[in-house]
Amino acid sequence: MNEMSAALTVTTDVQPCACLRGPWTLAHYAELVRTVVPPTASVNSLDASGLTALDTAGAALLVKLLGAASLCRILPDATGLSAERQALLLAVANAMASREPPPPAESRWTDGLARLGERVLDVWRQLVLLLGFMGLTLSTLAVSILKPRRWRITALVAQMHQCGLNAVPIVALLTFLVGAVVAFLGATVLANFGATIYTVDLVAYSFLREFGVLLTAILLAGRTASAFTAQLGSMKVNEELDALRTQGLDPIELLVLPRLLALVLTLPLLTFIAMLSGMAGGAAVSLLSLDISLAQYLAIVQLVPVQHFLVGMGKAPLFALLIALIGCLEGFKVGGSAQSVGEHTTSSVVQSIFVVILLDAIAALFLMEMDW
Repeated sequence: MNEMSAALTVTTDVQPCACLRGPWTLAHYAELVRTVVPPTASVNSLDASGLTALDTAGAALLVKLLGAASLCRILPDATGLSAERQALLLAVANAMASREPPPPAESRWTDGLARLGERVLDVWRQLVLLLGFMGLTLSTLAVSILKPRRWRITALVAQMHQCGLNAVPIVALLTFLVGAVVAFLGATVLANFGATIYTVDLVAYSFLREFGVLLTAILLAGRTASAFTAQLGSMKVNEELDALRTQGLDPIELLVLPRLLALVLTLPLLTFIAMLSGMAGGAAVSLLSLDISLAQYLAIVQLVPVQHFLVGMGKAPLFALLIALIGCLEGFKVGGSAQSVGEHTTSSVVQSIFVVILLDAIAALFLMEMDW
């Protein structure tokens, strides 16, 4: 082959000019990559009189070396370049320019404020959406509750079995262990003051007012809210929700209300079980480590005012309502992919736990101020 070797040189006699020489083709691509050095200065003109061959691979390499914007600027005044090669270079430069990543934005202190504002707006939109969904669900419940023919008793019982009965073992075990830990830690601190007997009051007050309903709600937020989102999200991905609407059926009445009512009915029952299990854990520690008999333990528990039990049980329906609504809402927000199902399932768990803890803290402060 008598062709000269491919090269690119930059002359600076008058202004920086890129001079092309030899074949710029795929067959010589390895040689070009190995030998051609990118210009260190901005090129203002192009001399292709020594160019013997050009294809897409050579054009793409030239665009990389000179830059898409710079090549498009100097192509109209290029010398020794046929119309076909000029059109090829222009097409490759335009295609590669559209794929170039945007220049990195300068980092400013206001960027943090902008991101914070975006997060606040996202939270506000989610809150408005949740309130709207709550209103839609409650209005549908008000309409359907007056029509016994439309009650879905079978679906309600099935959801109560899944949400309530199947959750009893994990709720009872967790609260029993937490009750034992609270009793042990309380006894460790109170022993320094000779007030070990008050460990019973510590366990009773904490589980009747806070721990019983809070631990149960957090467990169901992770267990049940995620299940609601995954079930409804899978139905949306499979276009089952569209099929229900096509048949004239309301997904809110058909799918949301049984889940909502099941959780509202079962969470107070699970809370009661959690209270008993937590105090049973405290009784086990008191009996084995603190020399407090079971009869003495029960006698002290009976002296606890009933208002603390009512405060704990009163939070359960509200937590159940919010957990069910968040889980179902995130299920309806799922897109058309399996990845979207996973993302919204995670979002429902995080939102449910956050809302439960936030409302419990607000309720605790309010009730403390009201001396309840």
